[in-house]
Amino acid sequence: MGRIEVRELEYFLAVADELHFARAAERLGIAPPPLSRAIAQLERRLGTTLFDRTSRRVELTAAGRAFRTEARATLSSLDRAVTRAQQVGCGVLRIATPPGAGSGLLREVVRDYIAHHGRDTVEFVFTREQTAAVREGRADVALVCSAEELTGLDTHHVTTERPVALVAADHPFAEQDAVPASALLHDPAYTADLPALGLDALVDLVATGQLIAVVGDSAVDRTGEHVVAVPVTGLPVIDVLLAWPADSHDPRIAHLVGLSEPA
Repeated sequence: MGRIEVRELEYFLAVADELHFARAAERLGIAPPPLSRAIAQLERRLGTTLFDRTSRRVELTAAGRAFRTEARATLSSLDRAVTRAQQVGCGVLRIATPPGAGSGLLREVVRDYIAHHGRDTVEFVFTREQTAAVREGRADVALVCSAEELTGLDTHHVTTERPVALVAADHPFAEQDAVPASALLHDPAYTADLPALGLDALVDLVATGQLIAVVGDSAVDRTGEHVVAVPVTGLPVIDVLLAWPADSHDPRIAHLVGLSEPA
């Protein structure tokens, strides 16, 4: 069997989505007979039936349902490959980072990068799903913690952060040199799952007594006078990494990584 063509996948998915040859043909901008012949030829090449056809209905077979999943994934991968090829080495470098402190960790590195490449050459993609943004092609490189699933990504260590609890300045914890992680569990304002907000919004919630947030110590310089950062014991330190596709050869990423190396 020869290699399946992209056109055949597109034809198959149109029929799989519409479950109607005439509507699928209209969507593709072709006549129904050539589409029917193309699907029949695809089935012969695969050696299996993809659709059950009657005069009244078209349905996917079990093989068709399996092929639909893989065909869609294949086209998505191809789209990402095209996008990455077009972006490598040119254009804006998109860095996925969590809202708030993430961009601050890269402040000096990004300033150096812009000084070399010019203004408007970096764009922050603010998201709490940084690795997904890289894998889906929405970002070129991501700032992540080492606890994340990093299969298929290359990484570079940026810094190590220690956990601190952000509490209101008048909270009893604010008077302590450190607070055990277990003690946080007894405070109704504490939540392990932070709301999807930027650091400034989190700080506002903390300052008004609505939230106790555990974050990395890079956030300390942005807390203001009404919030105190207290070291937390009993939690591990966090390794912060840059992550990018393992098969990437983007010189922009290599330059960014080089700038983050210790002098």
